[in-house]
Amino acid sequence: MNTVAIPKPRLTTSAMIASIASEGQRTRTAPFGHALAALADTRPDIVGMTADLSKYTDLHIFGQAHPERFFQMGMAEQLLMGAAGGMAKTGLTPFATTYAVFATRRAYDFIHQVIAEENLNVKICAALPGLTTGYGPSHQATDDLALMRAIPGMTVIDPCDAIDTEQAVAAVAAHHGPVYMRLLRGKVPLVLDEYGYEFELGKAKLLRDGKDVLIISSGILTMRALEAMNLMADGSAEVAVLHVPTIKPLDVETIVAQCRRPGRLVVVAENHSTVGGLGEAVATALLREGVHPAFRQISLPDQFLDAGALPTLHDRYGISAQCIADRIKAWLG
Repeated sequence: MNTVAIPKPRLTTSAMIASIASEGQRTRTAPFGHALAALADTRPDIVGMTADLSKYTDLHIFGQAHPERFFQMGMAEQLLMGAAGGMAKTGLTPFATTYAVFATRRAYDFIHQVIAEENLNVKICAALPGLTTGYGPSHQATDDLALMRAIPGMTVIDPCDAIDTEQAVAAVAAHHGPVYMRLLRGKVPLVLDEYGYEFELGKAKLLRDGKDVLIISSGILTMRALEAMNLMADGSAEVAVLHVPTIKPLDVETIVAQCRRPGRLVVVAENHSTVGGLGEAVATALLREGVHPAFRQISLPDQFLDAGALPTLHDRYGISAQCIADRIKAWLG
């Protein structure tokens, strides 16, 4: 009997900027914008700033709620960061938003010299982190964590979902000093509420335990790690997932304690280049503490990535849930 292969649906240009949510997955719209607007109701020091991208960072919601505290700086990211530093010097708490590539690459010297060197209270919230857009290297911030980790005194956060993003906004506002937070925008998945999760600045959280594999992950790769865990629930492996939303300062104590447990493969999964992100931070911490588990890394390659549909690119570069599950099974033999 002949079988006929059913072709996959043809992906359109819209798939280049598709939601990171899976079909049918629960989502919450614009968690960052709503959380910041609500927080500003009781925090008159909070101002919102953007470089012509309010709609695309969800800051327009803050602007509608607090128009007198909303500043549109135009397509001038260096000016955005310089002005944010000046506002912080007056006692305000600026939340500056743009795309991650523009915040980190185009305005890096201004963040380094104007904001970080003086430890100013500026919160940089950057959309399209890692491989969350298909528009090629000009828009794919695959190196942002490495750049921001290198700045002294900079706190670096990579939220997983809408819950993480909402709770991180309040924690970031309460923290004094410069912060770089990866920003999830639009319809953002709801994942962590199923695990009784609460965001704490500087703390990693064990979401699920398992005796065979420990996945240490951040950002949307925590969501994919949990999906991969479910794909391996057929008995192929018992998988633990440790979510690390704060990349700097790193929760070395929790990570080391989990990695000391014998007999587990340790896999660090991140939506970032293999260079300079969570994987290298964890590996360095383990080496310094004298802990040497079997160690693997799932990350984006050290190269300029292709343009295309996001589902295709996530498979191509190995960060889809199925790819993660397949690689772990192969490593386990």
